[in-house]
Amino acid sequence: MIKDLVPFVHFYDQDFVDMYDRSWVWIDELWKSGTKENGFEGEYLSYPGQATFNQFSSCFSTLFLVYSNQNNSPFPSLDYFYKKQEDNGAIRGEYSVENGKPVLTADNPEGVFPPLFSYMEFQFYHKVGNKKRLKEIMPVLEKHYAWLVQKFQKPNGLFSVPVSACQTGNIRREGAVYPVDFNAIVALHVLYLSAIGDILNDKEISFKYKRIYFGLKTRINSMMWDPESKFYYDLDANEKRLGVKHIGAFWVLLSEVPNEERADDLIATLKDPKEFGTENPFPGVPVSSPDFREDGDGLNGGVSTIFTYMVVKGLEKYHEFVFARECAIRHMYFLLDTLHPDAETMGDVWEVYLPNKEGYSTCKGLPGFPKRRFMPSTGLVSITMMIEDIIGLDISLPRKTVNWVMPSLEAMGIERLSLKRNMITILSNKTDRGWEIRLESEKLYYFTIEILDEQKKKTLPIPSGKCSMLIDKL
Repeated sequence: MIKDLVPFVHFYDQDFVDMYDRSWVWIDELWKSGTKENGFEGEYLSYPGQATFNQFSSCFSTLFLVYSNQNNSPFPSLDYFYKKQEDNGAIRGEYSVENGKPVLTADNPEGVFPPLFSYMEFQFYHKVGNKKRLKEIMPVLEKHYAWLVQKFQKPNGLFSVPVSACQTGNIRREGAVYPVDFNAIVALHVLYLSAIGDILNDKEISFKYKRIYFGLKTRINSMMWDPESKFYYDLDANEKRLGVKHIGAFWVLLSEVPNEERADDLIATLKDPKEFGTENPFPGVPVSSPDFREDGDGLNGGVSTIFTYMVVKGLEKYHEFVFARECAIRHMYFLLDTLHPDAETMGDVWEVYLPNKEGYSTCKGLPGFPKRRFMPSTGLVSITMMIEDIIGLDISLPRKTVNWVMPSLEAMGIERLSLKRNMITILSNKTDRGWEIRLESEKLYYFTIEILDEQKKKTLPIPSGKCSMLIDKL
């Protein structure tokens, strides 16, 4: 059974552990093989009623598949899109499951989607450690970026794409010609292209994309930031800020666009219950918006796990670990409450949830919304955020490091996690001797423990075999 092949997690709330285990079972059940007709070589994660391969959700699904101990490979999810690259560098956002042809629409005739490939490949590298892969895919990513520049970058340096390309559903963004989220994601993409250049020890690539990143970051800051309302906005055709707040603006945190002062203003908006700080964080539009709906109405109040993940990771960039973890835990409870509405009934997991009570967002105007058992989003909270934010582990295979940030001492950890060919176990428990961390490993690695409440931080080499450390002695 798949549960025996993937890492075990330990957490003081057993419901969280059950949700993690159940997610791997669902992933295994939804695993499909490609066909000769669609040209998908290998296997992939599907969902009920899937009609297209969607670049956006495929990218996000890789962020939990990297934790499968290589039992469910994350690579085909992106390789499929790389193999579809056209001579001009184009990679379309959606392809038909039936025949593998691009799915182009009247409002997005080029099928452009936000470029997330380099961010995902960087995460792969640190979880799976395959440098050869980065060397092989770099020409594909460079060619794709050149296509984005040629087709969508305007003389002002910003990118202009249809709003539907940004994947924000039915959020009203009339008049948006330069979307803040798409530009922030391009900034993220070139930032990580530069980071991949560093890994490959290619100074030319590293410098080239770093320079592009700083240029784009400067334009977003000078043109899209509004000093009065202290928020980033889409621009219209005349480069005027549109003044409509939406979840997409927070991509700037993950892209490290704002300085500390502006980031503090954005984070205050995320904490404010009259803005994005709903019980289930964070809705598609703020509570103050005339479009906000308690019943979700798509993303007009609906909370998407994908966007919650994006905000949580952005918060971490600005050292808001405690708030980020609290948001991940709160969102997980909404998943659980919707899955188990009461003792008698069994619910399900969904693509988008309600902002202030259990249940999923609905919208009559969006056919097929919300998707049921849509694991590309569910797995982000039940697996990725469970390991990285709720338990608090940051793992890098190439560096041979595991960092554990704990807000306070709690009984939790992970067992049988594969660091390539090295199975490791890290568990914290209270014993007669006080709080103890038990470690087990087949090879040497470096372990950093940081307990925020107690202001303790220590890095130690962990030898092969079993060992333990007492927190009081740190």
